Amino acid sequence: MAHVAQGFEVTGVAILVLGVLWSFVLAVIAWRRSGRGANAYRVLRTAFGGTILLGLEILVAADLVRTVVVDPTLDNVLSLGLIVLIRTFLSFSLETEIEGVPPWRRAMGTGAGVLRRASGSALGPDLSAEFRPGSGAGPDPGTGPA
Repeated sequence: MAHVAQGFEVTGVAILVLGVLWSFVLAVIAWRRSGRGANAYRVLRTAFGGTILLGLEILVAADLVRTVVVDPTLDNVLSLGLIVLIRTFLSFSLETEIEGVPPWRRAMGTGAGVLRRASGSALGPDLSAEFRPGSGAGPDPGTGPA
């Protein structure tokens, strides 16, 4: 089970690293489309915030697996409780900052949902539809130029 916890940790870190890069890509796309730095900044903040939220959620799962299954001592459980409290506060603060309203005042969302909305904002409805889950890895190969 230690490998499962380590897998969650690697996944969480990979999401954070790739999310930073993707956030900058989205910001550049938004800036080129609108020509406004303010729009690019908003997209960057939203996408990066969503990335952090998603990464935190996965890292909390890693901590849970490691503490409960691998080494369930009282010290580890107390440490886990503190880590979860800190990460929950960070998640709450980030969601409130990104959305502009507290979480209980809007529909339930996750870090992935925030990141998806940021992608749609930067790419526009036509391009973001091509990269939705279940739609393939990109544009339909049969719809390109002949």
